[in-house]
Amino acid sequence: MPTVSSPQHWAYTLQLPRSPGAPRIARAMLRAALDHHGFGELGETAELLTSELVTNSYLHTDGPSSLRVRHVCGDRLRVSVWDTGLTIPPPFDRPVDLFDGLGAAWDAESGRGLLLVRLCAANWGGYPIGAELFGVEGKLLWFELVTGWEAFGVAA
Repeated sequence: MPTVSSPQHWAYTLQLPRSPGAPRIARAMLRAALDHHGFGELGETAELLTSELVTNSYLHTDGPSSLRVRHVCGDRLRVSVWDTGLTIPPPFDRPVDLFDGLGAAWDAESGRGLLLVRLCAANWGGYPIGAELFGVEGKLLWFELVTGWEAFGVAA
């Protein structure tokens, strides 16, 4: 009997209330999914970047958020975080060079999370989500990791 999708393709979605514990819960679910599906080598980087996006959702919005982790194809993994914020932060709002000065000042106490995503992910982006889709407006920020890929784009 044919199936709708290949058993190698999988996805998990976690609804997160607005809570300071949301990043820890998101990391735990992410780690369990990656270990179960043989993507454990991406665990540390995926946890760091996921924690940054979920923490930003908690700090900068007043509503819930949602985490989705899915196997895109082959050795590629995509992590998406949806929240009720309407503003897509730089650099996710447009294509930029990695070192174009949009990051936080060196002595700033915050603002480096999205720079980490830019440096460690193989691909990343963001887009607005209209109310017609889920009944609530918001945005989605995402990143992709690839097994065997070297972060920072400097190693072959």
